[in-house]
Amino acid sequence: MSHSVAPRDPAEAVGQPKQAAAAAWIGSALEYYDFFIYGSAAALIFPKVFFDDSDPATATLLSLATFGVAYAARPVGALFLGHFGDRVGRKKIMVFTLILMGLSTFLIGCLPTRDQVGTLAPVLLVACRVLQGISAAGEQASANSMTLEHAPPHRRGFFTSFTLSGTQGGQLIATLVFIPVAALPEDQLLSWGWRVPFWASVAVAVVGYVIRRKLQETPAFAKQAATDGVVKLPLAVLLREHWVDVLRVIGGALIASVSTIFTVWALAYATSDSVGMSRSSMLWVGALANLVALAAIPLWASLSDRIGRRPVFLIGAVGSAITMFLYLWAISTGNYALTLILGIVTFGIVYSAANGVWPSFYGEMFSTRVRLSGMAIGTQIGFAVAGFAVTFAAQIAGPDGDDWSSVALFTAALCVPPVIAALTARETHKVPSEHLGERAPQGAPQPETVTA
Repeated sequence: MSHSVAPRDPAEAVGQPKQAAAAAWIGSALEYYDFFIYGSAAALIFPKVFFDDSDPATATLLSLATFGVAYAARPVGALFLGHFGDRVGRKKIMVFTLILMGLSTFLIGCLPTRDQVGTLAPVLLVACRVLQGISAAGEQASANSMTLEHAPPHRRGFFTSFTLSGTQGGQLIATLVFIPVAALPEDQLLSWGWRVPFWASVAVAVVGYVIRRKLQETPAFAKQAATDGVVKLPLAVLLREHWVDVLRVIGGALIASVSTIFTVWALAYATSDSVGMSRSSMLWVGALANLVALAAIPLWASLSDRIGRRPVFLIGAVGSAITMFLYLWAISTGNYALTLILGIVTFGIVYSAANGVWPSFYGEMFSTRVRLSGMAIGTQIGFAVAGFAVTFAAQIAGPDGDDWSSVALFTAALCVPPVIAALTARETHKVPSEHLGERAPQGAPQPETVTA
């Protein structure tokens, strides 16, 4: 019956938003557990396992470059997964990305080391990393589209934020797993200890598969398929009708550079010989910052439902540029208490403003028929730059890897495009869901003026 897909069906208004948010949170947490354990290993372990550790600086640079490889693969994956997500639905892509991520991560844990097979080892590592990148390309876009299209119109910011809360949860779990692993004696850590978190991805994939298989397709996509039908070439429609918004999303997605610099480069810098903090203590900085972010993200997102997406996103973008400078300075002093406090403020509170609101901010720029493509392609091109920001930071930091102020300025510069993207974007928090992504005819009232 028609009431089963009507926007105001009470069952949808109450049950489906919660189910979609829970599935997005858990799935993203499991997915990004896999993704972030690689980041920790790339900073702490892989330089000694997969690369020539006779030149530590070069080994670290090459290891961090493999972290960025997945981000280079993400735009390619976005083209493929975005197309099929708008053609066959959000749910199928969510299940596929989870399986691919779990498999590729498990295989990393099985790889031979450089001592065992020589240069073949880093080649195999890069191949698995590419598969991780393809998987991640469709994960957030499909989960964000799923939650946005299930959410009540006046709470889209809150419900879509659960996808990003999930990524922070995944990073928290990954960090907590790595704390005891990093504390192992050096010989055990480098021989078998580092493999355990990667092997655990089997359980991750199984649990995530069961959860996502139970999730229903969104009413908005089902209605689109049953009435106007899905478009044959979503990319063509996207670039014809939404190319400016795609550019905005690419610019906005550069804010993820704050995350990669914080998570990977700052960790490598703090544990380097020039600073000398312990691996475990710095991993706790990330763990506590992510714990705070779990609470901050939905709070910022709820605020965006009241005052708008743009002001909250701008708080996060401008604030991150400032606080990252303070955080890296704190690391340079060697003062752990100061580093811990500023790490929580930078990543747990300030960055969470932009991180919590972008799922709704970007998703509301596009109509149902091209939403997954628009989010996937726009974010993954921006994230590709953010991924390699770690490699650039390692070069900018100089031969000794301790020029933190240049890295801070570099990170601040990467926050400028997100600010411009937000300032030029439409405010959409009060636009009815059925009018999202519309372009009003000449002389007609703009959808933005319609209140819920």
